[in-house]
Amino acid sequence: MKKIVKKLKKEKLLVEIDRLKNELKKKKKYGLVWEDKPEDVVEMCKEKLPVLKEVKNKGIITDKNKPMNLLIEGDNYHALSVLSYTHAKKIDAIYIDPPYNTGSNTWKYNNNYVDSEDVFRHSKWLSFMEKRLKLARNLLKIEGIICLTIDENEQAQLKLLCDEIFGENNYLGTVCIRNNPSGRTRKSEISLQHEYAVFYSKNKEKKGISPFYVSPEDKTHNYKEDENGKWYEKRNLRRGRKKEERPKRFFSIYVHPENFEISIKNKPGFVEVLPVNDLGHELTWDRERKKIEELYRKKEIWSEKTKKGYQIFFKFRPSLELGESPKSLWIDPKYSSREHGIRVLKDIFGESPFEYPKSIYAVMDCIKSMNSSKEILVLDFFAGSGTTGHAVMELNEEDDGNRKFILCTNNENNIATEVCYPRVKNIIEGYKNLKKDKIEGLGGNLKYFKTDFVDYKESIDRNKIKLTKEAVEMLCVKEGTFELIQGSNDFKIFKNHEHYTGIIFDQLAIKDFKKAIHDTKSKFSVYIFSLGDDSFEDEFEDIKQKVKLSPIPEAILKVYRRIYK
Repeated sequence: MKKIVKKLKKEKLLVEIDRLKNELKKKKKYGLVWEDKPEDVVEMCKEKLPVLKEVKNKGIITDKNKPMNLLIEGDNYHALSVLSYTHAKKIDAIYIDPPYNTGSNTWKYNNNYVDSEDVFRHSKWLSFMEKRLKLARNLLKIEGIICLTIDENEQAQLKLLCDEIFGENNYLGTVCIRNNPSGRTRKSEISLQHEYAVFYSKNKEKKGISPFYVSPEDKTHNYKEDENGKWYEKRNLRRGRKKEERPKRFFSIYVHPENFEISIKNKPGFVEVLPVNDLGHELTWDRERKKIEELYRKKEIWSEKTKKGYQIFFKFRPSLELGESPKSLWIDPKYSSREHGIRVLKDIFGESPFEYPKSIYAVMDCIKSMNSSKEILVLDFFAGSGTTGHAVMELNEEDDGNRKFILCTNNENNIATEVCYPRVKNIIEGYKNLKKDKIEGLGGNLKYFKTDFVDYKESIDRNKIKLTKEAVEMLCVKEGTFELIQGSNDFKIFKNHEHYTGIIFDQLAIKDFKKAIHDTKSKFSVYIFSLGDDSFEDEFEDIKQKVKLSPIPEAILKVYRRIYK
């Protein structure tokens, strides 16, 4: 009997050991640990669901055929929640300038300023950032990249937090930007001249940092030019890579000892040269065999005899068209926030209504580093004075691009209504600068929205009907269709220059809706109210090639359940 009891105790002990092992596996072995602080704007979403409401008198349309930009006024957690439905995996680049948490009463958590005496200052900041960055990650395309600017107060914590959310293997590097050349004097501390821009990819295998064009005049090298174009360096063909790494680039090149002529093939009187250094290490050539033959035909490769034997050189030509990868140190005067941030705002407003605006050139270069395409969608959910929107429009002006932006900001101290929106409006429509000169507008379109809420304490029919009616603007944002061409209590139809959206509030109106779109040749995205998850495909069988059907509000509720679980 004692043996049986002993055996049972041993089995229980082994079970408990296995349980503890599994618990330990779940616990962090390395990384950030902080005390999570509940946030009011997050907690309220358990009973109220965010939606968007358009502020129609703030819309700006200069060309219906151009992309539509968005400005969303409201807490960025709520804005990101809405975008999690409307723009999931649609964003190419995210640029944000979050609170630096300096302890100088510039940032609020739960409506109270966080100062240097707050013992939970860093925990509050991490709680705040984690919730928003998790939502932001889901908005990025698989090739998307995020850039976050920060100073030394939270730079170390931000790096570790982003390692957790985006993956340490997706870290693309940190740029040190000299944004304050004169330096900020701090008692008993080093005068601060710089801040950081931290880059992460959603999937580094799919997309890394983009090279961007740097004009020869802005480079540190002195370019030379010949009949084949610009070049700036006589580069040794022998490279420091080991033979084992690229065995196909270890081969013989032949040199004539008198006139130093080069040949890929062995010729009488020529000397064999291998990529072996003076220590006898077998390395590789910097170009493959075909490229060397091409260089030889263009007379861009030659040999010289040195104390270490025959050396082979070639003209190095970086691709000026494809550009160069950005470096980790940006010290150009154009990155000064005083000269190209504060003064830009003074030129627009007559004074600087925002204390710490970014240099517009710093933001432009951060965007170009993330994606050099002219067709990208850029999100900034800490929009502040609107520099990101301004930067996107300037980039479009530079290269005739069609980039779009989404700006999100609260209206604390009227930053949305008195700074961000007027700045974007002036850049689109034009303004008079400090010298009273007329500055032509860059053109573009803008829709202004505010976050609003629908009471939704429980999933009952009445609340589902309410959410559907209040989600019309969300659906228009999702589809990019803002022009109402037909509306009634039963259904509405919106369009842009190439696409239509239909919203049906009563399934009994499907027949009338189909009549209304009968002569329209373009394709439709059709949203149909359903208490369940029925998309009524049978009702549209005869025009199924023309419509893409989605039930609402269930699709919206699925997103919110995932976020607020």
